Amino acid sequence: MASSRSQVPFEAVKSAVAGSATYASGGRFGPRRQRDFELLLLDAGEMRVTIDGAPQQVKAGQAILLKPGHVESFDITGSDVTRHNWVAVQIDKQSLPGDDAGEPPGVWPVSPEMNKLVELILTVQNELPSDGAIMRSLGAAVLRLQPGPDGSASDGGDASNASPAVERALAWIRSHYGGEIKLGDLAWEAGVTPEHLVRLFNKYEQETPIHYVWRYRTERAVELLEHTGLPAAEIARQCGFKTPHHFSRTLKQLTGRTPSEIRRASWNGEEL
Repeated sequence: MASSRSQVPFEAVKSAVAGSATYASGGRFGPRRQRDFELLLLDAGEMRVTIDGAPQQVKAGQAILLKPGHVESFDITGSDVTRHNWVAVQIDKQSLPGDDAGEPPGVWPVSPEMNKLVELILTVQNELPSDGAIMRSLGAAVLRLQPGPDGSASDGGDASNASPAVERALAWIRSHYGGEIKLGDLAWEAGVTPEHLVRLFNKYEQETPIHYVWRYRTERAVELLEHTGLPAAEIARQCGFKTPHHFSRTLKQLTGRTPSEIRRASWNGEEL
């Protein structure tokens, strides 16, 4: 049975805010009494989260949902810096169909969907009121994407089995695909050797890291061709292609169409 947080109605969400923090090894903060539902996602490092006297270890690539009313303290236990993102969702508990705040929180792998959602919240929140309809909707989405007791996501998907190193590499590619990306730099961002990153990508993505980079660039370029009037040369530049000729050749190889054919078909309302 899904927990009550998977059924949080939009009307029960009062606000949502997000942020990022970096701590040096050996750092500590707390104790504090948790006021909201707060999703904490570790990007790098390791920490021990003690809730009502019970410790749980959280590592890079994992998340934990903190719940209102509990006393928490945090110890940075990794040998290097620890970085994490967080989203705090304020709930009107009286309007919930149930309350699972007393259940012990679980630790689970961060899914690609959760990373994308948190990145979106971090991007848009400076332009939107925390108690506005959009931020409240995003906060509700955060709670609905939590795994249920059986490890599956609340809205029916499975928790990610991907490697944390692969997830870090994917996130970095999505943020830097317009510039030059070398395997060594990508491996450094992921925290593993280039050889190990290649093995992880072959296992979890069924392709090499560099092939993923070019496929991702191609997907973004197709979106720009379909939805903007930017010249193909400008799209090639924005998406990290070396030259317009390289752009056209790569699109032909991966999609079977040239940039002009993709744009013409889209603008004529044809199915691609």
